[in-house]
Amino acid sequence: MNLVFEAIAEDQPGPKWRAIYDRHWHAYSRWFMRDGMKARPTYLASLRALRQHMPELLPAYERIAETAGGGDLEARFLSMWCPPMYVGGCSQAISVGSAPALLRNYDYSPELLEGTWLASRLHGRRVLAVVDCLWGVLDGINEDGLAVSLAFGGRTAVGDGFGIPIVMRYVLEFASTVAEAVKILDRVPVHMSYSVALLDRKGRHATVFVAPDRPTEVLGRRVSTNHQHEIEWPRHAAATRSLERAESLDAAMVDAPEAEELLKAFLRPPVFQTSYGRGYGTLYTALYRPEDSSAELIWPVARWRQSCARFEEGSRSIRFAEGTTPPRLRPPKGTAIRGGIL
Repeated sequence: MNLVFEAIAEDQPGPKWRAIYDRHWHAYSRWFMRDGMKARPTYLASLRALRQHMPELLPAYERIAETAGGGDLEARFLSMWCPPMYVGGCSQAISVGSAPALLRNYDYSPELLEGTWLASRLHGRRVLAVVDCLWGVLDGINEDGLAVSLAFGGRTAVGDGFGIPIVMRYVLEFASTVAEAVKILDRVPVHMSYSVALLDRKGRHATVFVAPDRPTEVLGRRVSTNHQHEIEWPRHAAATRSLERAESLDAAMVDAPEAEELLKAFLRPPVFQTSYGRGYGTLYTALYRPEDSSAELIWPVARWRQSCARFEEGSRSIRFAEGTTPPRLRPPKGTAIRGGIL
């Protein structure tokens, strides 16, 4: 199978962002409304949540919603307040060698990847990020050298909160250090559990466990996959090899403190996964270097480098090959999930 990754530069939402919206809105709207209109918060509830928890993001949200057409459904979706449940994979590691770097594998369904690498200045600060939910962030870096990425936390708990991509957007727009990012993650509610990796230009780093039903935890660990302190969803952990990936990266971290050496572990099993038909193959590896605010998207056959100072539009077509897959994972009864491994 082939996937196209597209790099787009647009400081404010305009025709380029609208083209992304037009390409993906049909699928997103079907997912967002899969449980019916009444299952999702109203526009006013969504707006109140943004005003309460991320007020600085409101001007950009209003511009995005207007560019999408200004409709009620679009505005509710773009707020990312209490979205449907969704699950993915992902592996993360922070290298603290001579040039600190954040590395991650994004493991998900090829059919659900937007494939957009967006450079923007929504609030004046250059942000370079891989996009999800049309303007949220899966991983990225800003011009101040703060790098972030996320991994599903391996828990089925769901609560009132934001989808993590918009919180990651908020972090990159308004934080420039790990300490500032931690404060945001500690106070903004999320609707599911995630492990967020953080690294800034001075080499400060943290892994932050966020959850809808537990206090935020800030740890010094440098590796995270799809469980937090322990395995809480055994079937998910087994299907995605969460423990094996963590152990492999821990071992690589000992032997390969430099980013380029550590990268080798991300491009081979068990960290690199090929179960694309089951929705958790590795779609890209990202490498972020805060020193020069640069980013790379990496595949076994290609590398694509950009930076906040120099970003060039373009596209890459990447071919993926299916590997051996374990038995299909079944969700808990009654769970409605957007793609991912379920």
